[in-house]
Amino acid sequence: MIEDNQSVAEMMGMFFQKENWEVVNAYDGEEGLAQFKADPEGFDIITLDLNLPKMDGMQVAKEIRQLSQSVPLIMLTARDTESDQVLGLELGADDYVTKPFSPMTLVARIKALHRRAEVSETQSPATESADADYDVETKHFKLSTKTREAFLDDVPIEGLTPKEFDLLHTLAGNPKQVFSREQLLQLIWDYEYYGDERTVDAHIKKLRQKIEKVGPQIIQTVWGVGYKFDDSGLDV
Repeated sequence: MIEDNQSVAEMMGMFFQKENWEVVNAYDGEEGLAQFKADPEGFDIITLDLNLPKMDGMQVAKEIRQLSQSVPLIMLTARDTESDQVLGLELGADDYVTKPFSPMTLVARIKALHRRAEVSETQSPATESADADYDVETKHFKLSTKTREAFLDDVPIEGLTPKEFDLLHTLAGNPKQVFSREQLLQLIWDYEYYGDERTVDAHIKKLRQKIEKVGPQIIQTVWGVGYKFDDSGLDV
């Protein structure tokens, strides 16, 4: 937990201990980043405050993501503006919680993210097979949950975070079906809708940027409803 408010850290520490979680605290950005760099594989999840001394939480998130695309990251922010929250998500946070927050809400979010991370790990084998079966395969698109790879016209879509891959898998596994933001929050983030639809929008934006590096856009917006996967336009 990278949090400069010691009272908040101590309060959350008591709730974490009830869950039998081992907690490591850092009280400024530089200390938190240094602890993660020292053992990038040693942490199951990170909570990161946005306003930190010595190094801003945004910069810490950016550098953590350069070291690891997979460690779940929850950003804690007292800033209740859309631009700050979306920027945090675009920098690699998997979720955000706005202060003041209920300790049980944060615990629930941590459990949800950790469950999803565990599922991702069990789906990823130690070695990848070049001719692995694909869970989703259309004329232009292929996706394998075994290798956690996705291809558009046989070109790999690279650098997908766990959440971006799960989003793509959910949408592509149900082509042309429209999913609302609320449905995607429940399916991908594993928690009920609390008005955090910007979480979905920010991840969709990053996913689209990575898709557009290799080909035409296959994630479509259905205005006023949500998003869908549709690669039929590539035949034109």
